[in-house]
Amino acid sequence: MAQVPQRFFDALAVRTWCGLSLEALGRAREEIDAINVYPVADGDTGTNLYLTVESAVAAVEAVFAAHAVDAEAREAGDGPSLPETVGAMAHGALIGARGNSGTILAQLLRGMAQVLTARGEAAHTDGQGLRLALRHAAESARQAVAHPVEGTVLTVASAAADAADGTEGDCAEVARAAYEGAGRALAETPGRLPVLRRAGVVDAGGRGLVTLLAALVETFTGRTPDPGAAVAPLARVTHDAEGPAGGHAGEALAGECAGGTAAAECAAEEDAGDGPAFEVIYLLEAEDAAVARLRQRLDALGDSLVVVGGDGLWNVHVHVDDAGAAVEAGVEAGRPYRIRITHFGHGDVHTTGSGRPPQERTQRAVVAVVPGEGLAGLYAEAGATTVLARPGEPPASGELVQAVRRAHAREVVLLPNDVELRHTAAAAAEQARTEGVRVALIPTRSAVQGIAALAVHEPGRRFDEDVVAMTSAAGATRYAEVAVAERQSWTTAGICQAGDVLGLVDGDVAVIGADVTVVAVTVLDRMLAAGGELVTLVLGDEAPETVAAHLEARVREAYLAVDTVVYRGGRQGAPLLIGVE
Repeated sequence: MAQVPQRFFDALAVRTWCGLSLEALGRAREEIDAINVYPVADGDTGTNLYLTVESAVAAVEAVFAAHAVDAEAREAGDGPSLPETVGAMAHGALIGARGNSGTILAQLLRGMAQVLTARGEAAHTDGQGLRLALRHAAESARQAVAHPVEGTVLTVASAAADAADGTEGDCAEVARAAYEGAGRALAETPGRLPVLRRAGVVDAGGRGLVTLLAALVETFTGRTPDPGAAVAPLARVTHDAEGPAGGHAGEALAGECAGGTAAAECAAEEDAGDGPAFEVIYLLEAEDAAVARLRQRLDALGDSLVVVGGDGLWNVHVHVDDAGAAVEAGVEAGRPYRIRITHFGHGDVHTTGSGRPPQERTQRAVVAVVPGEGLAGLYAEAGATTVLARPGEPPASGELVQAVRRAHAREVVLLPNDVELRHTAAAAAEQARTEGVRVALIPTRSAVQGIAALAVHEPGRRFDEDVVAMTSAAGATRYAEVAVAERQSWTTAGICQAGDVLGLVDGDVAVIGADVTVVAVTVLDRMLAAGGELVTLVLGDEAPETVAAHLEARVREAYLAVDTVVYRGGRQGAPLLIGVE
């Protein structure tokens, strides 16, 4: 469907740009992944950029949805303001940033937002405002990188800002100038970075940024600009530097990469054993002074250090050999969470190393969404690939697809463990099926149902039989949780006030009280009144220290032949999860 051109850069233009960018990255993702050779040839730049923008899109859509349900705003015809929308875009990208490229993109978007939110409650900005936003974006991204390298997305962003500065027109003309300037700089990246020249490709992160700027042009003109040779898939180098056998350096390696081998694989084989072993990423709540010290600490530990954000919330990315030390540094600086540690080359078809063939797919795997670090460890010990869901930050479908890819199996059982993730998980399963993976989605509504399903999982039996057994085990497990109300609300058990303790059974509020332990006992009694053989308790960090012992004693005294198991869930949102099988 044709897009309606936007004259100014307002809230609707931001929404349009984000949506078009996500669509464009979805089309270009595999191409960008294939040319990813710097800073690590792990073939995921396109995917990381897609997931980062997907998080930004979700945040922007949430702002528009909030205005849509606001009766007064709807009657007045009011929508989100430009500062509100670009702020949501930047925040969404920050909390959803993936990899080196996604982290830098998050800072580019934050830099734009800082300029546009500084203009007060203006409904829109013009070409001059867009020029200033692009300039500040490029400068802030460069400042976020510990050791900026030319020939990367930083160079492309600076060129886009330079080209925009030379234009006095409206938003459409500024966007087109930035796009064309970025395209020219992208074509020159192999001449600035030897690893790109050897692989015969342009910079993957820069290629992604040009894709976003093309979407920006389309936002204002309604038409997709001509991509030109600079952004052609797997663009090859034609510099004059002589390579082996009298040919060009890029052409020489291009010949070595013949036969369908991605540039990332060639670079991985060429550079096998070089660089740190782990990528560490986490969100961090910390003060500015603590982050300054953290930068110095992490810079001494590894490379590819990028720290983006501000106002107390940061996204930290670094490549290190000692992943534990990188996380500990975050603990010293503040509160790190959503910690992701990736071992380069471990089970990744893009990083074969030393000429080894890609790792063979396993026959079957389980991918599960879990609400806390403790449960993530428990699921991982049972062999599952996990996706961590923080309170208020449900994973997007792209994250689930990436987890399915990471599982690297022919058959995958997907456990969403949340009724609200049903459609997200279904979309991820459909996407994975188009990539040749056989996926079965078991509609688990709670992590305790997932535990029950995982307990009967047997990879050795037929796929259909395994899915039926896991589905049956999950369905036979009643689930409950004890939570704390955040605001006054109507519930099936009456009106609750902020701070009240709620006991939810099978998703509905059944008990309202003032004490976690008392409410937990009441909920457990109601569940066991219908029978049961095994009680599973998952304790969150906010659960009282004595609640587990109290509930175990209650089961021993009142319910003969019923066993109890207790797990530590960590920061899972609810003080207590309960399962009864």
